[in-house]
Amino acid sequence: MKKFDVFIDLQDKRWKNEIADVEKLATDCKDAVVLSVRDDVSFLKKNKNFAVNLALSDDKTVWNLNKKFRGIDRPTNVLSFASIDDPFFETMLENENDVELGDVIIAYETLSKEADELSISLRDHFCHLWVHGFLHILGYDHIKENERLEMEAKEIEILKKLDVSNPYDD
Repeated sequence: MKKFDVFIDLQDKRWKNEIADVEKLATDCKDAVVLSVRDDVSFLKKNKNFAVNLALSDDKTVWNLNKKFRGIDRPTNVLSFASIDDPFFETMLENENDVELGDVIIAYETLSKEADELSISLRDHFCHLWVHGFLHILGYDHIKENERLEMEAKEIEILKKLDVSNPYDD
């Protein structure tokens, strides 16, 4: 990989008001993920420029996307739309120098509510959801038990580097 960018779309001003330097934090999370997975995700070994889009949004937007694309009529904390799921991904990967890997959208209200319920900081919960969504973009999943265990272990490893406690500890 030549470089890996995150393009941040700050759709709701509460993100900036409630999480100090949220754009830098998002970049730090992105860097920690890339450092952790670069040897495990085969397409990252290609001499390409990679990018992921991060939308810091709200419940209304995420609710609409969740309903439209997943058929679920309620908001959720994070949605990921991965280019690797596109049937033309391999062609794009071979032919393009700049490869957008997908979009992660996080809902502020749901993140805030969950952080309050879990008695954790907005910062820490944001890091967890961003890392989780980003790992989906890179091909990680949690449908099967072995995949879930692998993804959770990767999240815990990355979050530790960001000084975030294990979100799976009871």
